[in-house]
Amino acid sequence: MTGDMPSGGAGAKAFFRGVSDFIWPPRSLVSGERGTGRGPLSPAEFAQLRFISDPLCDRCGIPLDYRTGDETWCVACLARPPRWDRARAALVYDDVSRRPVLDLKRSGRRDGLATFAGWMGQVGGPLIDTAELIVPVPLHYTRLVMRGFNQSGWLAQAVAKASGKPVLVDALVRTRRTPSQAGLARRARRRNVTGAFKVRKGREGRIAGAHVLLVDDVLTTGATLSACTRALKRAGARQVDVLVLARVVRETDITI
Repeated sequence: MTGDMPSGGAGAKAFFRGVSDFIWPPRSLVSGERGTGRGPLSPAEFAQLRFISDPLCDRCGIPLDYRTGDETWCVACLARPPRWDRARAALVYDDVSRRPVLDLKRSGRRDGLATFAGWMGQVGGPLIDTAELIVPVPLHYTRLVMRGFNQSGWLAQAVAKASGKPVLVDALVRTRRTPSQAGLARRARRRNVTGAFKVRKGREGRIAGAHVLLVDDVLTTGATLSACTRALKRAGARQVDVLVLARVVRETDITI
């Protein structure tokens, strides 16, 4: 009888999950409509998403037309290497991926987190494997109080849960409330966040000498992630890699 219990329990869970999906069909991450298919996306919606895979820049993770060797950097990274060591993004930020990104960022929609973590794990596997600590990009405390959540913290926790890696959600602190980056040009974004982050007092010992994986929702110009990387390395981080859900590929897509 004991041997039958696990399968019976699993069968009961599957039954009730099926009933739940029938009564409350999953809402699509892309269209927001219910009942579009099993799971968070219909096959047609999934096909519209632009996942990032090789060839890509080994430094910033932007998609490339072709590789030029074992380690290939894009022109921008050759001209001005970023502060972080490696960066990867699961999706191209465009008209299709914008809905799930903004639903997470602005509306606090959490039902896609396990799916997002899976996508991030596919492209960022080597970064996750070598990471010793996962750290999210923080919000200023006033914005956190107003919003009630930090979407980057949720993503970091989801990636940590999927990978078994430790996460430190309060490792970084935003020292001042900066204006929104939306609508700002690259140089203005960089000025806006310069010196706006530091490692929280009491967390320096966890950061010093560690290989840190910095997690955020979107990589646009990289200004915020660069400022966070600088703070982590000034606190003694041995290496800082970046993993995001989506990244801007064209400047015209910076509408976050």
